[in-house]
Amino acid sequence: MINEILRYNKEFVENKGYVKYITNKFPDKKIAIVSCMDTRLTELLPIALGLKNGDAKIIKNAGGIISHPFGSAMRSLLIGIYELDVKEILVIGHTDCGARHTDSRKIIEKMKQRGIEQKNIDLVKYYGIDFDSWLGGFKDLDLSIKKSVELIRNHPFVPEEVMIYGLVIDSVTGELRKVI
Repeated sequence: MINEILRYNKEFVENKGYVKYITNKFPDKKIAIVSCMDTRLTELLPIALGLKNGDAKIIKNAGGIISHPFGSAMRSLLIGIYELDVKEILVIGHTDCGARHTDSRKIIEKMKQRGIEQKNIDLVKYYGIDFDSWLGGFKDLDLSIKKSVELIRNHPFVPEEVMIYGLVIDSVTGELRKVI
């Protein structure tokens, strides 16, 4: 796959395919979006929101969840606020999310089947990581979105004037529904 990607990229650069995407690092609409890494959202999410290249900072992870107040997603939001002039944050979950039903026990079993030793799993637990929660999914989509929104709103480094919203996007139609 990597060779195919590199061949395509070489042609893309030689044909100056990048020209129509040139912008700067500052989001034109001053928004940051936290959403899921689901492949159905790669093009659907920006199009359904009327966004073009350069309009928003998009942070993607499994489930579109802010799982830790000092994790990488929150770090990205803080950099967006203080370095890139982000004024609004949208936490956007989606229908039929694969992370929703993720079972941490099954993932741990798959890890072991692929050679990860139990001592490594135990070490993570020893250092206070709630491995089951960290790897696990969520049951209620709206509640998951609300928790992430509240974590951001109540974060000690997020200024009051930054507006934070929670939404759900239909992963087929792109229809948005406001949660909070």
